[in-house]
Amino acid sequence: MILLRSTLTALLISLLLVSCNAANNTAKIEQQRSLLLFGTLIEISLYGVAPALAERAFAQLETEFARWHQNWSPWTDGELAQLNRALSHGQSFTVDPELATLIREATDLSARSQRLFNPAIGNLVNLWQFHRADEKDIQPPNASRITELVAMQPEMSDIKIQGDQISSSNPAVQLSLGAFAKGYAIDIAIEQLRRLGIHNTVINAGGDLKVSGQHGERPWRIGIRHPRQPGVLGWLDVQAGESVFTSGDYERFYMYQGKRMHHILDPRTGYPSTGFSSVTVLHNNAGLADAAATALMIAGPQHWQEIARAMDIHAVMLVDATGTIYLSPAMAARVHLSAGDARTLVSEPL
Repeated sequence: MILLRSTLTALLISLLLVSCNAANNTAKIEQQRSLLLFGTLIEISLYGVAPALAERAFAQLETEFARWHQNWSPWTDGELAQLNRALSHGQSFTVDPELATLIREATDLSARSQRLFNPAIGNLVNLWQFHRADEKDIQPPNASRITELVAMQPEMSDIKIQGDQISSSNPAVQLSLGAFAKGYAIDIAIEQLRRLGIHNTVINAGGDLKVSGQHGERPWRIGIRHPRQPGVLGWLDVQAGESVFTSGDYERFYMYQGKRMHHILDPRTGYPSTGFSSVTVLHNNAGLADAAATALMIAGPQHWQEIARAMDIHAVMLVDATGTIYLSPAMAARVHLSAGDARTLVSEPL
């Protein structure tokens, strides 16, 4: 009987050790999945998640991102593309409540940015054809056509939303939500992972990302791309719930007569923004960070602080055409710069 009890005790201890080792191994596992959607590579990293739950999460997010890409892109035949066709003919269109909410929030952010973030300029975006940037014969559109579209002043305030029915008083309005929808989708995806019980993750969409929890015993460490040189300009330890979004003139561009023609268009002129080569925003709201990075690129060195305050942005890093780095105090306290010889200016608190 004593021998039997000893054997059973040893077996229970062995099973307990196996269980603890399995748990410890799971806690150290980092699992990743990549998706090619929203015009970029979306990388989902989960830390300390059992393989079965990770596969369930990856499958759910792949379905969701594919659906969002279909419905929120003007380049597919989804809801947004159908809405744009209706608006161009002066017609109203009923959309899914999810897209209606997305448009409402984009309208609010456009107003807060003093219309520098303006998703209503889809016709201008189409006119510049940055999706052809790699082709040898690409060149800017006709100046008179740019002037004509700018004169029509398409703005988000032209949109009328009644429930889920969308209309516009301006037939020039065509929605292009690329500077907001990606961040908005990441916010939703992080929340869906939380509901699955997954709390340590990062979702990175072409260098724009949001984190949840930590990478084991340390925070997620994120590099910020240098706008003109190989490698990183600096790095951040990103805390739980924070987002890092960068807009830059190096993302989609072509050179024409010695000038860099990039995809971030100033809605006031119809031409690519000038002044900054990149803007990085740190904020808890990924959608807001996404839109603000675009608005601050357009605001330029003279007005970026005004726009940052209006959009409730406190942590921002901006690089101008000369390589000078502008930092808000909140960002200066967080970022570790690699470019030690760069001129750095720290602003007043935002």
